[in-house]
Formats: sequence, C-alpha cells, structure tokens
Amino acid sequence: MFSEEKVIGDIATVANMIMYISYIGEILQNLNGQPTSFIQPFCASINAALWVAYGWVKPKRDWILIVADVPGVIFGLIAAVTAIM
Repeated sequence: MFSEEKVIGDIATVANMIMYISYIGEILQNLNGQPTSFIQPFCASINAALWVAYGWVKPKRDWILIVADVPGVIFGLIAAVTAIM
C-alpha cells in the first residue's frame, strides 16, 4: 500500500538527487579550463550536509532525507573545489 506521503517523498528524493547530480556539467567545465563560480555549489553542499545531519540525528533516522541530500554534499563539494583549482 502506498501512502501519499511515501509517493511524494520518493518523487522529491529523486528530484533532489537529479538536481545535485546536475553539477557534473559544472565539474566538467571546471576541469576543462572554463571555471564556474564556486559559491553556489559550496553553499549547496553546506545546506545538503546540514539536512543529512538533521536526518541522521532525528529520533527515527529519516533515510529519505539522508539519501536525497548525500549527492548534494558530494557533488557540491566537487564542483566547488574544481572551480577554484
């Protein structure tokens, strides 16, 4: 049985992951000598890390929130670091 909350949560998780994975384009630009701004992906990675931490410290871990934001930490940091290299 699917609840509305579960369906919306799953869709939001996928959308969030796609948003963060889209940093791959910026990472490739940075590595090809066309640096992009580091500030937006850096701030996004901090935001994602805070959401991961929040999902982790809740009395009942919020795995949907954690899984949705881990790519933001990873790809946001990679995009930020490659922008300043």
